[in-house]
Amino acid sequence: MPIGAFDAGKPVPSISKPLAAPTAVATKPLTKPATDDLNVSAAYQAARQAPGGMTPDQKLRAEHLTSLFENSTIDLQYAYTEALKDGRGITAGRAGFTSGTGDMLEVIQKYTAQVPNNPLARYLPRLNAINAAKHGKGSLVGLEGLQAAWHQAANDPKFRAAQDAVVDEQYYQPAMQTADQQGLKTPLARAVMYDTIIQHGGGDDPDGLPALVAATDKAMGGSPAQGVNEHAWVEKFLSVRHADLAHAHDPSTRKAWAESVDRVNALGAIAQSGNWNLQGPMNVSVYGSRYTVP
Repeated sequence: MPIGAFDAGKPVPSISKPLAAPTAVATKPLTKPATDDLNVSAAYQAARQAPGGMTPDQKLRAEHLTSLFENSTIDLQYAYTEALKDGRGITAGRAGFTSGTGDMLEVIQKYTAQVPNNPLARYLPRLNAINAAKHGKGSLVGLEGLQAAWHQAANDPKFRAAQDAVVDEQYYQPAMQTADQQGLKTPLARAVMYDTIIQHGGGDDPDGLPALVAATDKAMGGSPAQGVNEHAWVEKFLSVRHADLAHAHDPSTRKAWAESVDRVNALGAIAQSGNWNLQGPMNVSVYGSRYTVP
């Protein structure tokens, strides 16, 4: 199915998914830390530390696009928290880290290693127990007050840096490795890999990034690394991802993910415009609203 044939779907922003398990999609309140100037500088710092085949400005635009899809703002939402009732406990931070799937635990561990007496440290035993359990990962028991503590910690640049580090380690670098393996050279193709791993994760489940890449390779008879045209491969990948969002394999995310297909439409529109180098400013329409990415 060509990108132009995508169904826009219902305009509801999405949340992200850690590597090991799918996550749901829901509208987020635009809660921000009190120091947006530090928020922006942290994003630039992260961009310059790990370009991954993109210039710092291109990488930052990729971050802005995913932030739009996640939170309807280009400002990274370090202070965001919500209990979505999606089976994954509390969702929080710039990448939708969750209490039930491990990446929230990683963020707090990193932060606590630098700031031992932080307001989130007391939740580490409970988060470890939740993530060690085979069942009940969405339990909120023992996490009372965590959202307020997260909001408080988000004013600390070290906490935002911990979030940046986990995003880089768990999502950005693996996405760039996938791009390298597939022979994807253009910044837009790399941004597509990054946005996909943020939402779908990089695990071995049938909704994960590796499964979508494999399905695209099968449909295209190979990858750009094997001589397939990169633009055609990316357009097919977006079609494969669109179909997965429209009917996810994981029943716990199926209804909510179906409401997020417009993020794929937005990426497809950038491809159709010919802006494969992610040059700014970009006008992006998603979930019924129009935004400018500088």
